[in-house]
Amino acid sequence: MNQGRNLFRTLVLILGFAFLYIPIVSLIVYSFNSSRLVTVWGGFSTKWYGALLRNDQILNAAMLSLKVAAISATLAVVLGTLAGLVLARFGPFKGRTLLSGLTTAPLVMPEVITGLSLLLLFVTMEQIIGWPAGRGMTTIIISHITLTMAFVTVVVQSRLSQMDDSLEEAAMDLGARPHKVFFLITLPIIAPALMSGWLLAFTLSLDDLVITSFVAGPGSSTLPMVIFSKVRLGVSPDINALATILVAIVAIGVIVAGFTMSRQQKQRERDAQMALAANQQMIESVKKG
Repeated sequence: MNQGRNLFRTLVLILGFAFLYIPIVSLIVYSFNSSRLVTVWGGFSTKWYGALLRNDQILNAAMLSLKVAAISATLAVVLGTLAGLVLARFGPFKGRTLLSGLTTAPLVMPEVITGLSLLLLFVTMEQIIGWPAGRGMTTIIISHITLTMAFVTVVVQSRLSQMDDSLEEAAMDLGARPHKVFFLITLPIIAPALMSGWLLAFTLSLDDLVITSFVAGPGSSTLPMVIFSKVRLGVSPDINALATILVAIVAIGVIVAGFTMSRQQKQRERDAQMALAANQQMIESVKKG
């Protein structure tokens, strides 16, 4: 009975991974296809990567998307950390429910509604105060921060709720200021959550199409917008090459982040063991004395 259940679970796992990754693998394979037809193998070639590097439209869009994603993810981590810290540490306060609802609303709000509301906001602000002047990189960054901050807040709040408060209380009992406790105790402990939130925000910003389509102006087309416009006319082989490069970048980022978080976790475990050993030696010395 157990063998049959384990076999069924293994089969479902294999089918699930195959469903997810076989299309990606086929896309990578056909990016090295010499034929113009993306579904017909015409021999191994890297010419489409050269054609991609000569395509100024895609390169400019990719550079804009990377800039927007990096800036949006960084600011979203800062704001999301502050919001998560308030919701996790400050307890019940007036307006807590409103703050929680505002920070998590983008998680459940349809992107079409979010994009339309942000567009109306930017148009109204431009008419009243003259900023932002038109739609472009600034409006895209603000919109992506609005979207991704909600995800960072949830990640940070969850990590803080699982954190042992006694570490912070012990540091403050020893005379440390609240800001020093945050930077020396709290921040290193929640660093893996911050890194995870940054990667999530970066990926969501880099991938967003719907909201960006509302708030982008002439000359500020991001990579998803360019790819979508090209795919509507038919998939070209250089798009496969572009997708392969993006998959490689994301895979490298995930591997580096996982390796870094693993090292930090091992370092924290070693520090905890050293602290425990030092505490035991102190107790033994007190007993002997």
